[in-house]
Amino acid sequence: MRTNRTLFMSCLLAAALPATAFDLGKIDWDKAVKTVQKVQKANTEIDEPQEIMLGDGIASNLLGAAPLLDNPAVQKYVNRVGRWLASQTERPDLPWLFGVLDDNDVNAFATPGGKVFVTKGLLVRMSSEAELAGVLAHEMSHVLRKHHLQAIKKGAQAELLTDLANDAIREKGGDPRLTKLVSAGTEVYARGLDKNDEYEADRMGVVIAARGGYDPYGLPAVLQTLQAINPSDSDVALMFKTHPAMTDRLSRLDQEMSGQFDQFENQPDLAPRFMRTLGAGKK
Repeated sequence: MRTNRTLFMSCLLAAALPATAFDLGKIDWDKAVKTVQKVQKANTEIDEPQEIMLGDGIASNLLGAAPLLDNPAVQKYVNRVGRWLASQTERPDLPWLFGVLDDNDVNAFATPGGKVFVTKGLLVRMSSEAELAGVLAHEMSHVLRKHHLQAIKKGAQAELLTDLANDAIREKGGDPRLTKLVSAGTEVYARGLDKNDEYEADRMGVVIAARGGYDPYGLPAVLQTLQAINPSDSDVALMFKTHPAMTDRLSRLDQEMSGQFDQFENQPDLAPRFMRTLGAGKK
């Protein structure tokens, strides 16, 4: 039986661990089994409660870098727009929350589970509610397609392969795997997602905005505004670093939307309501 177990574990380890020279008789089999189980778990889907918990941790990290804007009227308005858009998606029951960060950088973020943030620096460069809806819908699409989750899992799986020699991971007052995933997840926002994820979120974003009754060209309008900003401006450094070139995004959207959104061209942009709300928020 011992021989069979050794053979079985060596086969599993060949798939789970880097190719190295092993003395199979000296391996800590209990630890090896746990490592294989972790690798296998990394290949399974994260369920919705775990997704929400992970997203909450990442959101806390993001809020540590930039707090919410102290403007209840604007926060309520952005949440109302976001929740309406969420009701048009296939995951309306997620605990969606939308917030404006008190940050002059131009950016927007979404975390797994439905937390969506737009910076003050981006909000003040918008000119209509349709533009806000387009940006929020883009970020919501990352949640719907679980883009960040997939990026986190990809990085975490490689990390788990080193756990055979890592004695520091222990259960003490919480699951350290969650802490590691939150940390890995936060790093994704500094690196950015795959370009194809961004293009997909653009395509989905205009559809969700149109479904919500908005002018679907709100998102392209924001991209045009961003395209006109000097790339050397420090306020857009992270946005430009973590996203495809605005010209490429606009070109792809033009191809996707050409002739497909004519029926929605008369949907409102609600610019007066947007400007009125932001103006009232400045008083």
